[in-house]
Amino acid sequence: MIDWLYNYPPLYPGILLKRYKRFFADVELASGEVVTAHCPNTGPMTGVSTIGSLVQLSLSDNPKRKLAYTLELIQVHDNEPTWVGVNTALPNRVVKLALAKHLFPELGDYNHIKGEVVYGQDKKSRVDFFLTGSDQERPIYLEVKNTTFAEGRLALFPDTETTRGQKHLRELMALLPLTRAVMLYFINRSDCTEFAPGDMTDPTYGKLLRDAIALGLEVLPCRFDVSPEGIRYLGLAKLKI
Repeated sequence: MIDWLYNYPPLYPGILLKRYKRFFADVELASGEVVTAHCPNTGPMTGVSTIGSLVQLSLSDNPKRKLAYTLELIQVHDNEPTWVGVNTALPNRVVKLALAKHLFPELGDYNHIKGEVVYGQDKKSRVDFFLTGSDQERPIYLEVKNTTFAEGRLALFPDTETTRGQKHLRELMALLPLTRAVMLYFINRSDCTEFAPGDMTDPTYGKLLRDAIALGLEVLPCRFDVSPEGIRYLGLAKLKI
């Protein structure tokens, strides 16, 4: 029996007909009905939004929602048929569950987990997780980045220019060496075994990441198995810098 970190609610299979205005996706369900689903992903979803791909939708029973369906998974065929998680609201929830189970030994000991802690030079940013513990010399600021872009077995982040991501790296760099700063790349697909910055999409981000690592930033490229049943942790991908 697989010990899933997160179990999806009942999902509805379909075929992707169109993605538009970032937040909308037209999908033909197995019944033949065409529905418009909410796409909870503001990025370009490079390489994972091919028309005709198999998808999985969740269905909300909230009567106040304008779109009852949510796009959760898309199947790609880069290496072998693989489900990719595209709901960017899930990685932080899954990482929180993993942190509670201490699934990342690289982080060491910690007793307290706080989310969305204010930090940064202008105090206008929020780090995803702040970890502290009595046996720990330095607190940990941990940022999570959803990663779906790939070339072969190599997962890449970002898939487009990200000034927000650049800002996060600069703010984490400013914390060093008084605290530990960790960038966790949530590889939302199981077919990638390596990770590197997406230099072709955002060379500035790639340079900043390497500069941050030189200053002591810790990088955890975490592989996750994603299926219509749920999400489970597979371990670290090989970091290629």
